[in-house]
Amino acid sequence: MNENGGFIRNNLNQFAFIYRLIDIFIIQICLIAASYLYLEKFDIKYFVLGLVSNMAYLFFAELFVLYRSWRNGSFKEMVFYTVCSWALTLFPLFIFLFFTKQTEYFSRVVLGLWMVSTAILLCAWRGVFRQFLISIRRKGYNTRSVGIIGLTKRGIDLANEIINYPESGYKLTAVFDERDPVRLDHKYIDRLEGGIAEGVKMAQQGKLEILFVALPLTNKERIENILKALGDTTVDVHIVPDVFTFNLLHSRMGHVGEVQTISVYDSPMRGGYSIMKRMEDVFLSLSILAVIAIPMLCIALGIKLTSKGPVLFKQDRYGMDGKKIKVWKFRSMRVMDNGEVVKQATKGDPRITPFGAFLRRTSLDELPQFFNVLQGTMSVVGPRPHAVSHNEEYRKKVAYYMLRHKMKPGITGWAQVNGWRGETDTVEKMEMRIKYDLEYIRNWSIWMDFKIVIFTLFRGFVGKNVY
Repeated sequence: MNENGGFIRNNLNQFAFIYRLIDIFIIQICLIAASYLYLEKFDIKYFVLGLVSNMAYLFFAELFVLYRSWRNGSFKEMVFYTVCSWALTLFPLFIFLFFTKQTEYFSRVVLGLWMVSTAILLCAWRGVFRQFLISIRRKGYNTRSVGIIGLTKRGIDLANEIINYPESGYKLTAVFDERDPVRLDHKYIDRLEGGIAEGVKMAQQGKLEILFVALPLTNKERIENILKALGDTTVDVHIVPDVFTFNLLHSRMGHVGEVQTISVYDSPMRGGYSIMKRMEDVFLSLSILAVIAIPMLCIALGIKLTSKGPVLFKQDRYGMDGKKIKVWKFRSMRVMDNGEVVKQATKGDPRITPFGAFLRRTSLDELPQFFNVLQGTMSVVGPRPHAVSHNEEYRKKVAYYMLRHKMKPGITGWAQVNGWRGETDTVEKMEMRIKYDLEYIRNWSIWMDFKIVIFTLFRGFVGKNVY
């Protein structure tokens, strides 16, 4: 556990597996204890009853996104969703007992003790763990670096909350304001790092994890320019509203202490959604690999017989949150560009082998990326990954470019099935691709992924701009 991040990250998606195990354990152990306490036995039927309740509870917990990070949420809200999840679990449980004609077998006393004790313990252990997090955050562990743009009244209130309540897990790293320092609150002058441009620069350099914009909402143009500039980063952006005059589309509420915030740039992959997406990826990739295993062997043989060099090519790409990943492809060129400058393939490109041209036109060169999906660095459906050099070029030219990294890159995507795949030799083409990528992120659903997969089968393998 380190002072900057700690072993428990703000995004509990990577830690939520332990949360689920503890919940499953509590549900089962309470049933065992109630059964032994009243009946002095615990048989297979009670065990099956516990398993059914586990599955139902996990389903409703995911529905309420119970396993998300609660750094920005209140304990009362967490308890409320926990109790709701458990209460709703009882309905399918009673239906199960009714249709299996087992209602008379189970003791009502045991069931009553189990239901009450489980509800209490599910809430109690969360309270204990929350106190543990509060204690380590007060000591400086498990914190996230925060910047505030605008030392307005709301910005100062937010800074006070962060400093006075370290248990929130936020660490105020810097504040930014365009005004003369003599006009600002002297309490935070030592944290002043400059104006808005400096704040954006620090976010681009990865020195900040969260950036709060605390300017008056009436200053719409300035806020819009700030958000546009921060679209070139992967920092979490929140607006601190002075008044709630309007709602922001595709946003969600949060708070730091008593200060309300609005999340502006956030990933839809939270809680149960991330699990559903991962299950979809594993199921699709395994199913597809079972079908294409022999064709992939034939392709590998064709590459080996028609040109010198390795069969597979591993290239750097940007993945989730702008982190570099290695993407696998069948080699289709005589060279393997992976440096600071990567030239996109063009019509009649001499670097492409004859067999490679066929692979690229039909997207067969991308089949090894299903192993990336199993690895967890890519999804079957998502924004297509670009070469690192292309990212660095277009993030400066296309507004909100980096926001496409709020989801894992995909083998196919919404932009590709709408005709925007292949060479992007103009900024306008890249802008259209980003437009569809962001539209996909805003409207993501399992059903949308299903449509994209179907569209890919009929029109996503080939394209007029693919060389």
